[in-house]
Amino acid sequence: MSGDETLLDIRDMRIEGESDGQWNVLVDGVDLTLKRGEVLGLVGESGAGKSTLGLAALGYVRPGCRIASGDIIFDGQDLLRLSDAERCGLRGHRISYVAQSAAASFNPAHALLRQTIETAVQRRLMNAGAARKKAVEQFRELSLPDPETIGRRYPHQVSGGQLQRVMTAMAMHCGPDLIVFDEPTTALDVTTQIDVLASIREAVEAQGIAAIYITHDLAVVAQMAHRIMVLRHGKVVEEASTQRMLDAPQNEYTRSLWAVRELAKPEETTPSSPLLTIEGLDFSYGKGFVKALDNVALTVPRGRTLAVVGESGSGKSTLGRIVAGLNVPTSGRLTFDGAALPPRLEHRNKDLLRRIQLVHQSADTALNPRHTVREIIARPLEVFFDLRGEACDRRTDELLDMIELGPRFATRLPSELSGGQKQRVNIARGIAAGPELMICDEVTSALDQLVQEGILKMLLGLQASLGVSYFFITHDISTVRAIADEVVVMHRGKVVEVGSQREIFAPPHEAYTELLLGSAPQMRADWLTEFLAERGPVARQHAQSTERNGGSTHV
Repeated sequence: MSGDETLLDIRDMRIEGESDGQWNVLVDGVDLTLKRGEVLGLVGESGAGKSTLGLAALGYVRPGCRIASGDIIFDGQDLLRLSDAERCGLRGHRISYVAQSAAASFNPAHALLRQTIETAVQRRLMNAGAARKKAVEQFRELSLPDPETIGRRYPHQVSGGQLQRVMTAMAMHCGPDLIVFDEPTTALDVTTQIDVLASIREAVEAQGIAAIYITHDLAVVAQMAHRIMVLRHGKVVEEASTQRMLDAPQNEYTRSLWAVRELAKPEETTPSSPLLTIEGLDFSYGKGFVKALDNVALTVPRGRTLAVVGESGSGKSTLGRIVAGLNVPTSGRLTFDGAALPPRLEHRNKDLLRRIQLVHQSADTALNPRHTVREIIARPLEVFFDLRGEACDRRTDELLDMIELGPRFATRLPSELSGGQKQRVNIARGIAAGPELMICDEVTSALDQLVQEGILKMLLGLQASLGVSYFFITHDISTVRAIADEVVVMHRGKVVEVGSQREIFAPPHEAYTELLLGSAPQMRADWLTEFLAERGPVARQHAQSTERNGGSTHV
């Protein structure tokens, strides 16, 4: 830390959200103090109030919420007593925010450099030339490839990791005193995450910026924060220095957060026939301009889980979209339940569409913001089973119970849900169709550990009772251990290694598999420092090389 001077002092904060005409407590009497140069980690499950409290540090609440009581003192000023214009003058300048979903936060119609310098130029903090020069230097400090030219690209032309670092550059551009990082690496693969974490930590330390780092990943927050605060149901459960919190958590709930990484699926010993077989699959974007898949072959056993693992640009999601019929392969053969699977979605009949369901990675963009939860989940019930009225409502309520939300959420809009709640609704919509194969594309990447555990256990329970198979796309090694029977490791469109979970995780490993396994953060405060000292240059060079050579997730 750069000093002992208090920068932010939140006192007895109470924030409420409106639902069904009633005000419900989201943050309940929380006190938070942050010194200059200090990084505070906010940890807790979905709905704990982490993001709501982080936004309050900007003097802001989401639509449908209100600050019922409390004080927010930033550098001696009570933000709640300032005018709207005065608060807006602080945001983006002295207080900045890095959102969880960079893809949903950028304007797709403007180049990255223009968006990065917009605040500084509009508020006349610097002229356009100086702003561009500073932005390029920040791109370089954040290890972005081609810093001189990457700003000319549009958001869809860069990878998720690159976009997250551009957002960090934007947040730092005006020299803020405080940055709120809201799950900035949640959806990134492990190798890209290491590069982004290292870049963020180096930049924050170099500029002496105070930060609130919101995350559900305990191993990640251990690398970033000086101090950790655990929230549950809007209240502070425990607070301590990072090392003390890791060594000896005092609260039972905190200890439960530490323990959820131990979930592991037992090995299946009975043989299973193939449900889906892929042979010699190739796929290119733009008539061969970018080859995304190269001679891919794999099998999904009936009633089992195949985990497809790899970093951004490895071809995981592209492969899943081909199975779903959203992308058409250049060549190759797909067989489903013993019959050829038509590659084009429009050539598949209604029952085949029902039997193969895709659960998207980003619930923010997958759910219609104008439809209620009931309308979203009921749609496949109406389309595939012709359910209407009370029968449809009953089944919808059952599905809401299965995803541990309950019928009380049925009338809410996606904007009234946390990130984890939205993803659970996304999963329920897929389950509603009664599929035989579910393509799960990073469905737990945005969820906290406890909710991840619940979702994974739920998926395993459904698999046991319904015999559903999972084509499970993920970059999270702990998730693979929890749910996978078979594992496919992919890199740059090719299958690197195939085997049972036991075979893949047992040494010796292929070189790329070794890199993936070694890049998963561990529950030690000094892990990232040691990793960067021992393997950092190789890992960061690999991540940057991958991003330069087709690592975009938004081609």
